[in-house]
Amino acid sequence: MTAAIQGATASATRPAVLDAPPLSIARERAEHDALLYAGGVTPEQAWALVSAGDAVLVDVRTAEERKFVGHVPGSVHVAWATGTSMTRNPRFVKELETRVGKDVVILLLCRSGKRSAAAAEAAAKAGFRHVFNVLEGFEGELNADGQRRNSGGWVVRSLPWQQD
Repeated sequence: MTAAIQGATASATRPAVLDAPPLSIARERAEHDALLYAGGVTPEQAWALVSAGDAVLVDVRTAEERKFVGHVPGSVHVAWATGTSMTRNPRFVKELETRVGKDVVILLLCRSGKRSAAAAEAAAKAGFRHVFNVLEGFEGELNADGQRRNSGGWVVRSLPWQQD
């Protein structure tokens, strides 16, 4: 584990973080919506939590997406699916536990928020107690013209990212 992740891991388990907005609000919504995972946070909320060292951002997109589309500096990569066929990674939960741990506040990020929601559900079923989905994802939903990066998402919100 890198020093940055170790530091985030140590502070991301603080009880005060879990009881304070936005995580307490996300948990309430998740309970209301009968989600199996802890809830969803906006990209801005995710960046604030990660910047403060209160959560670890885990990018669940493919390695190809991260390389060619861009990624958040300092994020941990654990692919939910691999390749262009999007084959489900059967080791996802084990890799997540190895890279981050089960008791850390984890924020999962994908392209639009759909794969990360599925990954959050799988993680919660495996005993991860504080796993949240980053709503809108990295690039947001498709617009009427079938394009991303126009309404919502990490990139549109001008949050830090880089491209290789």
